[in-house]
Amino acid sequence: MPFGMHLGPTGHSDTFCRDNLPPAELWPQIDLAGFAYPEWLNAGVELTDAMVAKGFGDHTALIGNGRLRTYKELADWTNRIAHALIEDYGLRPGNRVLIRSANNPAMVACWIAVMKAGGVAVNTMPMLRAGELRKIVEKAQITHALCDTRLMEELVTAAAGNATLDRVISFDGTANHDAELDRIALSKPVRFTPVPTGRDDVALLGFTSGTTGEPKATMHFHRDLLIIADGYAKEVLGVTPEDVFVGSPPLAFTFGLGGLVVFPLRFGASAALLENASPPNMIEIIQRHRATVCFTAPTAYRVMLRAMEDGADLSSLRAAVSAGETLPAPVYEDWIARTGKPMLDGIGSTEMLHIFITNRFGDSHPACTGRPVSGYSACILGPDGKEVPRGEIGRLAVRGPVGCRYLDAPAKQQDYVRGGWNLTGDSFWQDEAGYFHFAARTDGIIVSAGYNIAGPEVEAALLSHPAVAECAVVGAPDPERGQIVEAHVVLAPGEAPGPLMVKLLQDHVKATIAPYKYPRSIVFRPALPKTESGKIQRFRLRETAPA
Repeated sequence: MPFGMHLGPTGHSDTFCRDNLPPAELWPQIDLAGFAYPEWLNAGVELTDAMVAKGFGDHTALIGNGRLRTYKELADWTNRIAHALIEDYGLRPGNRVLIRSANNPAMVACWIAVMKAGGVAVNTMPMLRAGELRKIVEKAQITHALCDTRLMEELVTAAAGNATLDRVISFDGTANHDAELDRIALSKPVRFTPVPTGRDDVALLGFTSGTTGEPKATMHFHRDLLIIADGYAKEVLGVTPEDVFVGSPPLAFTFGLGGLVVFPLRFGASAALLENASPPNMIEIIQRHRATVCFTAPTAYRVMLRAMEDGADLSSLRAAVSAGETLPAPVYEDWIARTGKPMLDGIGSTEMLHIFITNRFGDSHPACTGRPVSGYSACILGPDGKEVPRGEIGRLAVRGPVGCRYLDAPAKQQDYVRGGWNLTGDSFWQDEAGYFHFAARTDGIIVSAGYNIAGPEVEAALLSHPAVAECAVVGAPDPERGQIVEAHVVLAPGEAPGPLMVKLLQDHVKATIAPYKYPRSIVFRPALPKTESGKIQRFRLRETAPA
């Protein structure tokens, strides 16, 4: 199949997304063999009303904030919101709608309603600050914003003065339904005729930080959202209506959106959502709801293992899915020994929407990421773009039924897609049996507890403090989080290093950008190592980073 694909009909009257797709010659190779969908398709309908029609109306769909919601309740709820978006807020098919919330049923309802109304959803993390949100609003030319009442301030600040976004609409993320959107939606009928959308219409813009910290928007179609369920979730997890999903990734991450919303709702299962998915809270909800499938990063599994020593009962879990960072062999081996249940390591990316290489039940190994999901192929490429021999480290390349499509970023698209392959930014090697093994990141991204952090963005936040003259940020090894952000700082004249300065700078970063990006280690230096041309030699800082 040619790299660029012929696109089917569109239901979008606002054609911003289709107009800003990459040129056809820069698309990755897409192979849809085994994934057939009708020309007109709405993923929001498929996850709700279509499930009611299949007989799942009384089955629990979502658990959260002290309530259980059935598939019928979720279908009705999202239909009411869709009515409100169109009739009261003037949403046009193809408009981009930013959603800001923690993981809760109301966020899921808003996301599904946006798709039913023909909009393009842009899910964002509640930890983002106004400056980060403003970049997303401007890049995606957001026209509507839906925000949990508890998180309004930063988004209102980000929207101020924006040309395309003139207001922020509040919804109640708790179970009270006591906010503007909720009150309007409650007066609407539960029957709604969904806006016709093409299977090749963009349904989701997933934002990811590049190495510079500037956000990149990845564009995913309605069919893509179903492909990840009908591929990985069906083949690897074997999801059934009896499954209860739980996990920690924010729904703004496609890892979380797939694992905690798309996968369960596609197969009539249930999802237990946590606003604060700390490991202790995860353990509590697993025990209370007898959860069967868990999605989180190795960092959380380490904590959960320690909790089991104190008597926590996680025996209901039939699958522990690990992604977001490499899974250390000791964590994998301890989990198997302690629970007798499998742990499935996998790798995905925002560009590819979800997991494309994974271990499987009955075929999983320590320090091994596994084999491609059916429909995907992968190889290891050398600097010349040719496949390297088995056992040699190179750049991971993958292709399949989904692929990278950056919004209005041809240069970034050209970097990520080469010769039809998606190049993920990871170094891997493949053994003689065909299994893939992680070696390192190749793009300078710091991966800490499953979060991708761009060093230059942290540096910019530090440099905005008057006490900092120069700084450089690197990833330092950490036994708990895989890596931590470590800042090497040269202070301005008259400023004193010490614990008080460390806390001052850490608090400043937390207030400037999302708090998870703050430097957990700060090293004060009289000068930074540089080349003769004045370029900072970060590799020397990594060599001296404490283990």
